[in-house]
Amino acid sequence: MSGKSDNPKQAAKRKSLPEVLRLNLRAMRLIYRRYPHLILSGQLVAIWRALPAYVNISFSAQILEELAGNRDKNRLLLLILLTLTINALLSLVDALLTRYKTLSTNLFFHKVRKILGEKQLDMDYSILEKPETAEKVNHIWQLHYNSGWGLINVAGRFEAFTQAFISLFVGIALVVSLFTSKVPQSAGPLTVLNSPLFLVGLVAALLLLTWAAPFFITKSQGIWASQASQTALGNRIMGFYGNMGRQEQGAEDIRIYRQDRFGDKFYKDKTGYWCSKGSYARLCRGSMGLYRVVASAIPALFTGLIYGFVGLKALGGAFGVGMMTQYIRVISRFSDNISSLLRSWGFLRNNAPFLENVFDFLDIPNEMSQGSLPLEREKVREYEIEFRDVSFCYPGSTQYALRHVNVKFQAGKCMAVVGENGSGKTTFIKLLCRLYDPTEGQILLNGIDIRKYDHQQYLDFFSVVFQDFQLTNFSLAQNVSGSDEYDARRIVSCLRRAGLGERLEELPEGIESYYGTHFHPDGIHFSGGEAQKIAIARALYKDAPFIILDEPTASLDPIAEAEVYSKFNGIVQDKTAIYISHRLSSCRFCDEILVFQNGFIVQQGSHKELLTDRDGKYSQLWFAQAQYYSGETG
Repeated sequence: MSGKSDNPKQAAKRKSLPEVLRLNLRAMRLIYRRYPHLILSGQLVAIWRALPAYVNISFSAQILEELAGNRDKNRLLLLILLTLTINALLSLVDALLTRYKTLSTNLFFHKVRKILGEKQLDMDYSILEKPETAEKVNHIWQLHYNSGWGLINVAGRFEAFTQAFISLFVGIALVVSLFTSKVPQSAGPLTVLNSPLFLVGLVAALLLLTWAAPFFITKSQGIWASQASQTALGNRIMGFYGNMGRQEQGAEDIRIYRQDRFGDKFYKDKTGYWCSKGSYARLCRGSMGLYRVVASAIPALFTGLIYGFVGLKALGGAFGVGMMTQYIRVISRFSDNISSLLRSWGFLRNNAPFLENVFDFLDIPNEMSQGSLPLEREKVREYEIEFRDVSFCYPGSTQYALRHVNVKFQAGKCMAVVGENGSGKTTFIKLLCRLYDPTEGQILLNGIDIRKYDHQQYLDFFSVVFQDFQLTNFSLAQNVSGSDEYDARRIVSCLRRAGLGERLEELPEGIESYYGTHFHPDGIHFSGGEAQKIAIARALYKDAPFIILDEPTASLDPIAEAEVYSKFNGIVQDKTAIYISHRLSSCRFCDEILVFQNGFIVQQGSHKELLTDRDGKYSQLWFAQAQYYSGETG
């Protein structure tokens, strides 16, 4: 993880011009590589839109000039037809480019989420599970979602920058004659408008005002950026309390225990971040608000100065009313473009620290070896897995979850992993599935360290139903297959094998029935036991050589759990099955049982062998639980 400061205010002070450019250009390259049409469409629209406004200004000025002068009907008709024709063509091209841009930029907000999400999926699980990783992701996303910092607005600001830059050069061509046209000597005192010193002073004043508005906006924006962490926290708190009433998960607890009253203090406390006496309100009443007010007032001063100068030159006879209109509109637009350039630069500068945080996250390197040795699925029954003196300590912890684990087991067998809560059972499985690598020791597959095998191929060898398994609010078919493309017959077969056949027959939409009503009003609310069977069907559909049940039936009573395991034992057939539980209802069906206690394997053997040791941990657990799932004692 990066050791750089996450404080945007401090980081902004350290960002030099090259650093700001490097970070923003890297952001544009990242977006272009992923979504090239998004950048291309935005830049094309920016270039195109820099032109039409000046075309209209020029033709409007000529029409007014003709009306105030010769009033030649033929020339007026020609100018009007040209204006209408060119505007029609410009509007057509603009509509086509806008459509291209809309299609290209559609859902960009979610595309940014995809960039961050793919990084999380690509991360080592051990890194992803670190609290600091989760905090960094949450911080980045809160700033994207609530304040627009980070990747979300970079392309748009570059688009504004391009449009303003091109408009400036077009505007210069139309405004040069304002300063070169002379007031006649007969104008008397107004000839001072021809003075080079006066013109230099005027241009300096205009440039000062043009620079001042975005300067104060950038200052205000900088204060806002410095509040990013507090803003994100304030939004998270507001979002939490604001959404309590519509939460599905935990809705019963909220109502029974009136947990909504936790929000009373939030809604009544006026000193909260977003409240009337909070820090945001103080900033708005203080320097941040003052900068915004000054920035808003400056355009009025600029407009007054321009109107005065152009009006006096027209009064002195330097040009007619048509050109007067053109100059006023062009210079106002010229000023807007300079302001847009400076505002865009101010955003890019203030946004640079947030981009740095994004890239710090995207640049987190994986630590686990990806391996290269292939795995041959057809030889899976010949595989032997060995834990050789394996110890493991979770990142950030000093306490070992597993110590000196030594065990071998053959593929094609059924094994139970038992023990009380916190004994190391799930950690054992996470290491087997290579979600983590051992802190000490080795895990071998046919005598070869599993870190040398192709990582993805190795993961494909396992189907796991975790205790806290997750199902999505999509259809049964999508939940079981994990894809939009699936074999319907296989899905039905797996659901029936998992024990959901009768329920499936009752569903009007069959496997197309939605899980829950989040995405479909006719979705089905399945019970906890039915959800577990769907998760088991998903494991079967993957058809991996190793199937692991990590206490997915913990919410069932012991008899129901025993029934699930007895059926599942017949389902797995020649696959390697591993059952993990702190209850022993599955153990009688297994070839081998591992008993964990305090991170150690304290016993190993078959059900009958372990029961013969009356003083052993297994016997103690068995006789304490046997009354719940069997009338027998062994």
